[in-house]
Amino acid sequence: MKPGEERPAEGGAGASQLELLKLRAAEGIDQAAERLAALSRAIWSEPELAYEEHHAHRVLTRFFEREPPAASWAVQPHFQLPTAFRAEWAPRPAPRALHLGFLCEYDALPGLGHACGHNLIAEVGAAAALGVRAALEGLAGPPPPVKVIVLGTPAEEDGGGKIDLIEAGAFENLDVVFMAHPSQENAAYLLDVAEHDVTVKYYGKASHAAAYPWEGVNALDAAVLAYNNLSVLRQQMKPTWRVHGIIKNGGVKPNIIPSYSELIYYFRAPSMKELQVLTKKAEDCFRAAALATGCTVEIKGGAHDYYNVLPNKSLWKAYMENGEKLGIEFISEDKMLTVPSGSTDFGNVTFVVPGIHPYFYIGSDALNHTEEYTEAAGSQEAQFYTLRTAKALAMTALDVIFKPELLERIREDFKLKLQEEQFLNTVE
Repeated sequence: MKPGEERPAEGGAGASQLELLKLRAAEGIDQAAERLAALSRAIWSEPELAYEEHHAHRVLTRFFEREPPAASWAVQPHFQLPTAFRAEWAPRPAPRALHLGFLCEYDALPGLGHACGHNLIAEVGAAAALGVRAALEGLAGPPPPVKVIVLGTPAEEDGGGKIDLIEAGAFENLDVVFMAHPSQENAAYLLDVAEHDVTVKYYGKASHAAAYPWEGVNALDAAVLAYNNLSVLRQQMKPTWRVHGIIKNGGVKPNIIPSYSELIYYFRAPSMKELQVLTKKAEDCFRAAALATGCTVEIKGGAHDYYNVLPNKSLWKAYMENGEKLGIEFISEDKMLTVPSGSTDFGNVTFVVPGIHPYFYIGSDALNHTEEYTEAAGSQEAQFYTLRTAKALAMTALDVIFKPELLERIREDFKLKLQEEQFLNTVE
């Protein structure tokens, strides 16, 4: 090798060839732009709730089944869950291929539709996968041993479809996973925190509220006390903790002492360790309300806890380098690591496989989970930003394929963060 000469990456692509492949990935996404926009719009126009995304599921599976050239993607339309799917493409059969996963979400919010832009998440995942395929199909010489896998992951807003898929083994043998989430800014990483939800039911005794209220046991009083107990607890909560809930059932008629009430609460904290502490404090508040009113209480946790998203610095730095070449302006690393975000079942994924979950601006300052964001997620303006993000993901995936040293660093980051998290969760 001559001084200054670039060492060829695995698969025969040197530095200049890799940049050419990245251009081809971007071109491939641009060529599919109309089809991708139609895909996103079809999902956006018929919003569906968790585990009920039958229309979105059908639109996505047909998209990959019909994507030219014919039958280029092997599609499993009902993969482990009725509204999940798996689509695979490989340039050539290989027994020890690198498996790259691109994740699509497509469930909506009750009453608001796609106010979190999951139609765009589905589009980004599909577009990035198409970009990688377009690049590898144009590679001169034998293609690298790689398999591109698109996973349709339902029920992110409620239930945790990715956790169901983890338990079913869907993420086994994946090496790196990619997805991106709409937001108000561009960030390679945000502090998506751990989350636990509970349903709290109080049982009392009905009675005539005017004639003989002393015969009743007021379940609504218990719910109100619990709500107030948690409000008092807030003074002792850490700034990074979040508690929010609703009273779902508070009685049927004012002149009947409510014999039943129901609350739903979400608890969030930066780690599973802190989440357990917060949950214990909150459950004490629920039980205290039952004791004070004479009600009995039933506290039931949700089917799945959402874990915090583990950062992978090597992966996000590669993504930022590619994104900046496309004109993406990212928030600072300090802000990335200090501004709390929401929660996602992608956090659980990052405990089993290295992954990246960046956020991207869609041309609107509207806030997620609002009617204004629903409108923005279905706009034509959002398309430019969505496809630009997909290009950055595809380019990063190509780095992973052709830079073995990057893949090694990503795996090392994953191991270190996982060990750190496990250590923190065992410290008393």
